[in-house]
Amino acid sequence: MEIIRKQHFEGERPLFECHGVRLEEVTIGDGESAIKECSDIEAENCHFWGKYPFWHVHGFKINNCQFDAGARSALWYSDHMTMTNTRIDGPKMFREMQQLKMENVVINDADETFWRCRDIEARNLELHDGTYPFMFSENIRIDGLKSDSKYVFQYCKNIELHHAQIVTKDSFWECENVTIYDSTLDGEYLAWHSKNVRLVNCHLAGEQLLCYADQLVLENCTFDPACDRVFEYSDVEADIRGHIENIKNPTSGHIVADSIGSVTIDKNVKQPANCVIKTRG
Repeated sequence: MEIIRKQHFEGERPLFECHGVRLEEVTIGDGESAIKECSDIEAENCHFWGKYPFWHVHGFKINNCQFDAGARSALWYSDHMTMTNTRIDGPKMFREMQQLKMENVVINDADETFWRCRDIEARNLELHDGTYPFMFSENIRIDGLKSDSKYVFQYCKNIELHHAQIVTKDSFWECENVTIYDSTLDGEYLAWHSKNVRLVNCHLAGEQLLCYADQLVLENCTFDPACDRVFEYSDVEADIRGHIENIKNPTSGHIVADSIGSVTIDKNVKQPANCVIKTRG
């Protein structure tokens, strides 16, 4: 493997169509598409300033690197990437990609990141600011996610999360096949219009959670005292520990809790309107 060490590149496509190259302490300055149509690339202790550095790259490793705010849309149309110990300050990262492995990665502008990606495996991932991360992505497994980005996980399929802390709004909308373990989900309108969502040992906060959901399952979950209008028009099987303040118009299933503040069943409830709601005896 060719090694390029302590060099600075800028301009248009300075490393175009390079293969089997290791970059060490390299800086990619102003310009576009520095590493394009490449394969078998390693980047160690590198700093990226210019736009679109990794496009159409097949097989690459990135460790202990930094992507500046100017390195926007840095990773598109690529596959088989491993990224570790890296900080990203630019928006619109990871688009139309597959086979991604990540560990100890912080994304400080998560605006429109991870769009239409497949086969994502991550540990200790942080997302800050921005909107709509993970739009239209599928086959996602993350252990240790911290996110305060808005509208996270929309129109996604096949998600497994462990130890997540998510503060957001309108998350997991129209998602399918989602399992979340040992996590805290804080935000309004959680998992509306979703299918086959399972929450295990989770704490939920926000208003109008889990509505219009099909095949919704909660196991050993707790709710913040301010939660209300939960489960409207949902097919749900829920085991709730502690208190839930208000349940409104679930469509079908079973809900059991230690205590329930109030249940609203009105003329707008949808058929079959046969959900069994009770407190734990």
